[in-house]
Amino acid sequence: MIPVTPATSLPVTSRDVEPRLLRGFVAVAEELHFTRAAARLYVAQQALSRDVRRLEQQLGASLFTRTTRQVELTAEGHRLLPLARRVLRAHEELAAAFGAAAGARPLLVDLNTDGPSTGRTVLERARELAPDCELMARFESGLTHAAAEIAAGRLDVSFGYADGLDPALRARLAQWPVRYEPLAVLLPEDHALAGDGPLPLDALAGHRVYTGAGNPRTLEWTGLAGELFAGRGIGAAPPAPVAVGKEEFSRVMAKTRTPVLVTVDFADMPGSVKRPLTAPVPLSPLSMVWRKGFGHPGLDALRTAAAALTAERGWLRVPPGSWLPGGLTPSPDGG
Repeated sequence: MIPVTPATSLPVTSRDVEPRLLRGFVAVAEELHFTRAAARLYVAQQALSRDVRRLEQQLGASLFTRTTRQVELTAEGHRLLPLARRVLRAHEELAAAFGAAAGARPLLVDLNTDGPSTGRTVLERARELAPDCELMARFESGLTHAAAEIAAGRLDVSFGYADGLDPALRARLAQWPVRYEPLAVLLPEDHALAGDGPLPLDALAGHRVYTGAGNPRTLEWTGLAGELFAGRGIGAAPPAPVAVGKEEFSRVMAKTRTPVLVTVDFADMPGSVKRPLTAPVPLSPLSMVWRKGFGHPGLDALRTAAAALTAERGWLRVPPGSWLPGGLTPSPDGG
């Protein structure tokens, strides 16, 4: 246990508590692991530990119990957590309303990958709607990582399967449903299943498919694939090197020769064949996400663009005989 003076309640202190200290506390409370929390905040673990000790000393309360195996919140830590989140949200709202501010700086928009995607289509439409706003694309390769960056204030918007995020992280984000994305499988062009047209999902039985296993940035995608493959005899391929860019992706795929679960909009790759999946048609619910309380003219343009494209292209309509994760069963007209 961190050596601090115990207290039965959180006393009022004459000192102002720095947001950085609260941000570090919340990260540790959500991760229950100092190393992971430090990586999430891009700080050294020793610095994070010092910040937590400093916060405990200011409050006169022990917030965590630590052993060699685990970190747990004390009763006072549990009591502080919702208060700390509320204070941090207020700071974000203040920065959004009066910072340099609300609209002057570029909006950082994560598209996950540098290639065709629903997010890119929305971004391009938003740039047309708000030509005076600077909407800067980023490529974080996975909503799990991007969402943590958004919560920490280092990124503004991302796209992906938001319901697959950790509930504590998802509670800090606003989300806007954009599309039910049909899924496909990317295959080496000489694979036994390579061919033209849709591929029945059951044809993958007995095969192992890469779904981001071992990549901590894409846990939501790996979880969705696990639901889809459950009971169908489809295995998850072991972890592979994370490849960034078309050239590296193609090289790693040619080396591993493993089918890859992708969306139908995924970029065509040299030496590969992309086949939409069917029977059932698997869908990934894609949402746009941002920090609760955050405001920016570029965000308004993105929401307007997403709403217009969803209506124009029927992105929230569900084809007959489709599959959705989590037992979701929206009506065929997208309701």
